[in-house]
Amino acid sequence: MTHTADTEVIICGTGAAGLTLAIDLARREIEFLLIDKAPHPFTGSRGKGIQPRSQEVFEDLGVIDRIVASGGEYPVERVYTADGPVDRAAVVLAEPTPDEPYQIPLLVPQFRTESRLRERLAELGHTPSYGCELVGFEQDPDGVTARIAAPDGERTVRAAYLVGADGGSSFVRKSLGIGFPGKTLGVRAIVADVLVDGVPADAWHRWGQGGSSQVSLCPLPGTGLFQFQAPIPFDIEADLSAQGLTALLRERTGRDDIVIRSVSWASAFSMNARLAETYRRDRVLLTGDAAHCHPPTGGQGLNTSVQDAYNLGWKLAAVLDGAPESLLETYEQERRPVAEAVLGLSEKLLEAARTRHTHRGREVSQLDLGYPDSPLTLPDDPEYTGLPAGDRAPDAPVTGAGGLPTRLFSLFQGPHWTLLGYGVDSAAAPEPRGGLHMHTIGVRGDIRDSGGHVRSAYGLAPGQWVLVRPDGYIAAVTGATGLDAITAYLDTVGVLPAEAARPLPQPRPAESGTDMPDQGTSPHAARTRWEDHRVRASAERRRSGAQRELRELRRRIQRDLRAARRERETAAVVARSRLAELGVRGLTGLVADLHGGPTGK
Repeated sequence: MTHTADTEVIICGTGAAGLTLAIDLARREIEFLLIDKAPHPFTGSRGKGIQPRSQEVFEDLGVIDRIVASGGEYPVERVYTADGPVDRAAVVLAEPTPDEPYQIPLLVPQFRTESRLRERLAELGHTPSYGCELVGFEQDPDGVTARIAAPDGERTVRAAYLVGADGGSSFVRKSLGIGFPGKTLGVRAIVADVLVDGVPADAWHRWGQGGSSQVSLCPLPGTGLFQFQAPIPFDIEADLSAQGLTALLRERTGRDDIVIRSVSWASAFSMNARLAETYRRDRVLLTGDAAHCHPPTGGQGLNTSVQDAYNLGWKLAAVLDGAPESLLETYEQERRPVAEAVLGLSEKLLEAARTRHTHRGREVSQLDLGYPDSPLTLPDDPEYTGLPAGDRAPDAPVTGAGGLPTRLFSLFQGPHWTLLGYGVDSAAAPEPRGGLHMHTIGVRGDIRDSGGHVRSAYGLAPGQWVLVRPDGYIAAVTGATGLDAITAYLDTVGVLPAEAARPLPQPRPAESGTDMPDQGTSPHAARTRWEDHRVRASAERRRSGAQRELRELRRRIQRDLRAARRERETAAVVARSRLAELGVRGLTGLVADLHGGPTGK
């Protein structure tokens, strides 16, 4: 049987990228369908490193504390040499700073990370659909029609956009005919999650480092498991059983006191470095491993995928809310160069692991990645000498005017844009807009830079404004004379004045459409007509507002239809209940008549 349904976005793939995108869309009240052909969630530890920048993303999404509680810090590496074991740090440890609160990579098995993301998604009212395979799709200028094979039969789903988050073997990418050029890196390896006797969980144990006889056991915090890793030849069939892994371990370590008791998940794979030729074809986009494939060195793959989705989520939502379609072009423009750079880093770390120890520094943290060349990055104010636009927006401890401590990250948290005015006259602030939070820092502002951390992190001078994107990057820094440029910029990304963003009123019978206000003659529109240099922006704002209103009306109609169906179902239940009640009363009366007693009426 074929069923037909409608939604706004279909996300194919429930890994870290798909779940991150789903959470971001859910908190923006975008309708979506999250599907995966697998019958159940992934159970392995494959991507186990959570880098500091991804920790910042997870804080914004409301899940960082659960992620931290699910793992721990990287243990020391215990390298077994001919002269005995040697302990050394696996990562550079640094203390948190006011502007970088997360400095230490976390060790969290991938199945735990994804479990925490599913919990967060459930809090927002959504769950993935497993056992649902995308078997085909077609797109046209207005949307995508997807065929999904589900346990109860095939469904046809119509959506505005389809996102392929379905891994390195992406069905979506292959269906689009998008090339996936790159190279096989000449390394085949086993990775497995095992219960093991004979080694303590206080270190990452490594033998034979720098050669083809390497093998390692890394404890997975909070699970009792170790991740087994070992390179293997291309021309053998890997034995992934407990007995097979124990034999390989004995061969490479010379120890018979280490025994693999059980294997909960295992894979033999070839390492590749690949990058999709494009991230988008019209209304279908790629994200995560579907767009780029990394070797595991440096823990970059999962983190790059999470940040892909974090970049894409707010842009999809903005376009669905009426922002220009061209906003989606910036997704590939910003993220593809990042993936290209990260691929180079991962390959460099892989080569280092072949010949020497795997010491890693700040380069893997992803804190220094940004979008300085993005079309969404406005030129800096000539008088500004601090952090350039396009950089990651730093954190800073601040104090609210009411006296309570808070942080910039707390002000940024959520699906909105943020405009910070440093030592400014609050009366100069732009008019309010839906999706924009404004704060002024100073004596008469709502925020106090009591420790000077904002000034230190951003390099701001009094009278300057900073616009921060929903994904935590600086879009613009300007003085008071540049605020017009910021307001025009916000128009182009769908952040509209409160008046233009107002939802359409509930329809009224008969004459409901006759007395709608004329947007073209609103005071705001009239003002912009007098400002010749902003006529185009005004027209775009009105168009975007109309699109937003149409979308809100469609949502309301869908809600009303669902409510009507529920009401019909409820009416039927009530009718059956009343009929049953009448039947009981009739039987009661009949029994009473037979016994000559009262009927109770």
